[in-house]
Amino acid sequence: MLMSARLLTQNREMRQIGVWNWSLPAWAGRLPDGRTYNTCPSAGICAQVCYARHGTYTWPIVRAKHEANLMYVVDDLPGWQSAMLAELSAPKFRGGWIRIHDSGDFFSDLYLQAWLDICRALPDTNFYAYTKEIARFRVLVEPDPPPNFLWVYSYGGTQDAALDPAVDRVADVFPDEEAIAAAGWTSQEASDLLAVLGPRLVGVPANRIPFYLKRLAGRRFSEWQAEVDAERTSRRRLRLVADNTRPPAQAA
Repeated sequence: MLMSARLLTQNREMRQIGVWNWSLPAWAGRLPDGRTYNTCPSAGICAQVCYARHGTYTWPIVRAKHEANLMYVVDDLPGWQSAMLAELSAPKFRGGWIRIHDSGDFFSDLYLQAWLDICRALPDTNFYAYTKEIARFRVLVEPDPPPNFLWVYSYGGTQDAALDPAVDRVADVFPDEEAIAAAGWTSQEASDLLAVLGPRLVGVPANRIPFYLKRLAGRRFSEWQAEVDAERTSRRRLRLVADNTRPPAQAA
């Protein structure tokens, strides 16, 4: 699969801090050829209030670009990897920062490994990412991470219970800056790079989209996800009790 357009982009916020973006479509959808996808397999409540499913991300030209990126990865991972390495070999990226995914996540082992290989091949370029793929990172990244790759685990996913804020670098979305300060966390609002270069407990102020704030209802992502997880556990237990108390079927 050939792509002539550049792979990396810069939005206004990232340009101000010298960061380049790599983007995939957010969460789940259908490609133009009919194939379905899920680029965020461990998304939880975050999918309900994802900034990358709103605004400019939904513009046809932007969506088409992100879908083309995904198709390139899925259909020709070695070709995509070579193209990414070629693009990143430009002098302007030396000493710079690449944010892997301003939407999407490391949806497979092979895809994550391809990024790790890219990082190791370009030791003079810095890479960082937010991710909810905790189990995948525990196995493939944590034992031997590339020195130029930093990451932060973000709350709001189905693997939240695996996080230990006393040990892991974690990011949580809060209703506002005041809530971040009250919790004793540090906001990354001044620069997205603070998510990986600042203190370990990272606070992200919620996007000010009114109906997203209504859904958030004053909670942190971690609190909302914990509520959902507790409700699911309770329902499971009720089903087990119902199954165990159901009278056995009578033999014919």
